[in-house]
Amino acid sequence: MAEEAKNNGGDHAAVVAAGHGSVGAGAGTAVIPSDAVQNPGLPPHRKRVTDLDPKKEKSAERTVYTLFYLSIAGSLGAVLAYMFFPIETGELLAIRLHTMFVGLGMALALLAVGIGAVHWGKAIMADHESVDYRHPVASDTPTREASAEVFKLADEESGFSRRSLVRNSLIGALIAFPLPGITLLRGLGPQDRDPVELAHHTMWAEGVRLARDPSGVPIKASEVTIGSAFHVIPETLNHEDFEKMTLDERGGSVHLLDAKAKAIVLLMRLNQEDLRELPERKDWSYDGIVAYSKVCTHVGCPVALYEQHTHHLLCPCHQSQFDVSEHAKVIFGPAKRPLPQLPITVDDEGYLVAQSDFHEPVGPSFWERLK
Repeated sequence: MAEEAKNNGGDHAAVVAAGHGSVGAGAGTAVIPSDAVQNPGLPPHRKRVTDLDPKKEKSAERTVYTLFYLSIAGSLGAVLAYMFFPIETGELLAIRLHTMFVGLGMALALLAVGIGAVHWGKAIMADHESVDYRHPVASDTPTREASAEVFKLADEESGFSRRSLVRNSLIGALIAFPLPGITLLRGLGPQDRDPVELAHHTMWAEGVRLARDPSGVPIKASEVTIGSAFHVIPETLNHEDFEKMTLDERGGSVHLLDAKAKAIVLLMRLNQEDLRELPERKDWSYDGIVAYSKVCTHVGCPVALYEQHTHHLLCPCHQSQFDVSEHAKVIFGPAKRPLPQLPITVDDEGYLVAQSDFHEPVGPSFWERLK
């Protein structure tokens, strides 16, 4: 290297024989020290016990696939615990047992597959030192062939194709692991009624007064000023009235909070000339007052941010925006359909009331994929 630098540098290169001293070297002189740090190399390879003893290797392999089978058992156990320890009764003991056994099953599934994968890498996979040289990024044919060779070599070193019990048990554990989550998510939906039908019906009905959320005080049309926005619930949405209602009158909801989640509404008043209403919906509003479902049609977040100058509603979760002046149509964001409009009018006492329920399902539009 020194000779090369000397030849390339001509009269302007200097080779220092010892130390870093360069007294007398002119500016721009290339100085090549003779005491540069040398590559220490790799330490001597230390073999593992599984490399030296075939019995230990076989034992490690059994440990790995046993852990993967335990992961499968934990996943299935969580599903069985969900089935055999129901919480629909609301009893504290049932909830505790349900939580404990489902949690234990999922914890076993995750820990066993994680520990098994780590033990596989430390005790069974090929153990040798290598140097990964950096090369310019390229995508030519030789590079792609070299990449394929790396995958082939990794497969040979890990024994993924050769150790069928380890491979199959790992695949089984990974397939079984999501099952508890799928089971739990399915349990969040209604078990005995069509969810699309439930999303289509709420507690709103003809003559039900619009009330403030959460006080339940009915709202008069005269109280809604231009530019204002009210968070609204049905006047009948209270514990006393709710307990007396039939399931259909509750909109199919068993619990009060479930009924409220579907029935929440945002009420606004605009200048009459700012409304661009379809002819068939002219009578759905009253003197510039309009009411729309507060549940975003994207994933169900509450659409509660109203900008009175632009008449836009904003969903804070994923930034969907709706134009209130034009039937809450989507003008930005991932939502695919407008917010459902609640037809309203006033009663003899001047209170705002619903003309009917919503004319389409509220909330996320998952049901459209079922058509």
